[in-house]
Amino acid sequence: MKRLTAAMLIFIGSWVFSQSVPTKVYENDNYSITLPEGWKVTDDSNIINIFPGNEVGAITISEYHDLNLPRTETKKFILALYKSSDEESKIKTKNGKKGYTEYLYTYFDEKQKLVWTTKVLQKDKDLFLVTINCGQKYWNGNYMKLFNEAFDSFKIKK
Repeated sequence: MKRLTAAMLIFIGSWVFSQSVPTKVYENDNYSITLPEGWKVTDDSNIINIFPGNEVGAITISEYHDLNLPRTETKKFILALYKSSDEESKIKTKNGKKGYTEYLYTYFDEKQKLVWTTKVLQKDKDLFLVTINCGQKYWNGNYMKLFNEAFDSFKIKK
């Protein structure tokens, strides 16, 4: 009986927590991203910050046009953002949609106890930089899920 009760509680708990969160879409001329309803969006000189009300982390979106950054230097650029000593091979690369090359990198900042996930989408002289930063103690099931769902919903329009 105890096992049945425990199994039912686990099932009900996972069902309750797996329910989808209401979302809204933020879009501009060049991209869109779906984020949880209630999250705030700020625009600081065309750098977009998206974050939950308690500000435990953020998604930041920057776009650059007419940027002369050769693809051979993009991985170095990403590592330099964090002053990381990681090897370039830790950055995953794939050909994305619409001719963009997609770079993906995850970094843990030991000093500030922050988890960073970075996606760079690059095509010719256009570059989109999308990052998640979240405090390590909040980077658990629910926040990780919400941040990653929003992060993965980022779409370039052109």
